[in-house]
Amino acid sequence: MSRAQVARLPGGRLHLNDGPIDLIIACDGRQPDVRNAEAAAIARFTTVLDELCTELPLLRRPVGHMPKGVVARRMWRATAPFGTDHFITPMAAVAGSVAEEILAAMLVTAPTLSRAMANNGGDIAFHLAAGQHYRAGLLDRPDQPSLFATADVLAVDPVRGIATSGWRGRSFSLGIADAVTVLAATASLADAAATLIANAVDLPGHSAITRRPAIELQPDSDLGSRLVTTNVGALSKPDIAQALASGIAQAAKFLDRGLISACCLHLAGETRTLKVESTEPAGLLIHA
Repeated sequence: MSRAQVARLPGGRLHLNDGPIDLIIACDGRQPDVRNAEAAAIARFTTVLDELCTELPLLRRPVGHMPKGVVARRMWRATAPFGTDHFITPMAAVAGSVAEEILAAMLVTAPTLSRAMANNGGDIAFHLAAGQHYRAGLLDRPDQPSLFATADVLAVDPVRGIATSGWRGRSFSLGIADAVTVLAATASLADAAATLIANAVDLPGHSAITRRPAIELQPDSDLGSRLVTTNVGALSKPDIAQALASGIAQAAKFLDRGLISACCLHLAGETRTLKVESTEPAGLLIHA
């Protein structure tokens, strides 16, 4: 019997849960297509966690040998471009890769959907048919969510993934960002980039920041004994500006390499944005 839980949320969206994976599915299109897409999402979802668990030891190590599983390979491909310059494991892209895989299964069954979304705890893969657009609200923290910006993506934009990372999120962070949201070509790539940009928003050695080895909080963490942020106290305006500048500098390098299209960094009420310069719309960020 499958562990996966399937429910319908108010408004009609599909909610899928299996252990640490928590997905919200939304589709727009003809009702037969929507039904087929949802059925495909459920069918693929029930297999994902077990598939990932068979390769966890490899996925928790720095990017090296390519894994065998379909989702695991998405994780590997998303993190490999960063592996030469940064410590990163395929687990940095797990949420975005799962969302991406579920969306792919939906579109194989129902390719004519006008819009579709797989949201894995805030890491989102989406599909837009010609003429469609997608708006996402950017939240500063999951425990007390408040909107600090919105991201608008048009079908002509080279963006089909959004991901957020920060020290208050579901995963550990080496930095102090409340939230770093990245827009990229895929959800898995956005997930990996958001992780590293959030790590870069930092003030090493600052007395207001509390850190602990990751393995003390989660014995099987892929971060091992690296210090992860557990609390951020009061910061001065210059401190906040310095930390955000470090994050923007890292994001600019990824943008120059074509790995991301845009990002939005948030710390202690301050926000910075960066996006690709183009005459065409590209991951436009609008402050709320």
